Amino acid sequence: MGDLLGCSAGILSWMLFTLAGWASLCGVAAHVLLIISTSTDNWIAFGNESIRGLWRTCATGECKILSGAIASKDSAHVYIDVTRAFMLLSVLGCLAGVVLGISARKQVQSIRMRIGGIALLLAGFLAFLALVTYTVMSFIENQNDKKSDWKFGWSYILGWIGTISALAAGVLQLCANKHSD
Repeated sequence: MGDLLGCSAGILSWMLFTLAGWASLCGVAAHVLLIISTSTDNWIAFGNESIRGLWRTCATGECKILSGAIASKDSAHVYIDVTRAFMLLSVLGCLAGVVLGISARKQVQSIRMRIGGIALLLAGFLAFLALVTYTVMSFIENQNDKKSDWKFGWSYILGWIGTISALAAGVLQLCANKHSD
């Protein structure tokens, strides 16, 4: 069959026709989505003028780096630092889960597959905590500032999709480990 996208036919058939393969594909998708979500600036939009992410805020074409609330002693925005930390840990956990799952493809019923599934579940849980924290605190902040024209952006939505994908990948990986021959 040759190489397709740099992968051998054996790896492609494993990924497409096994539960562990689906778990790995879902884990890779979750990892990519969580990286994009964490690194982009469209977490919240205020009208058509400005957007804010975890790292920068942009208004009318100019962007400013958001310094950490802990470093700047700005206690009102500590939730952004908490969200950053949970999202970065989630990205790392997702990477560990995917690497462990793919490395255990020859022996699905192994400790690596089980630990990889747990790492993916942990990554999904950490992303869930990050997004819930951001959701609640953004809502409170915008209600207190009486801002009425705001909405969550596509970076935030990708974070939720990545969270669901990470949790699904973890469950699939643990199921593959349990139900292998």
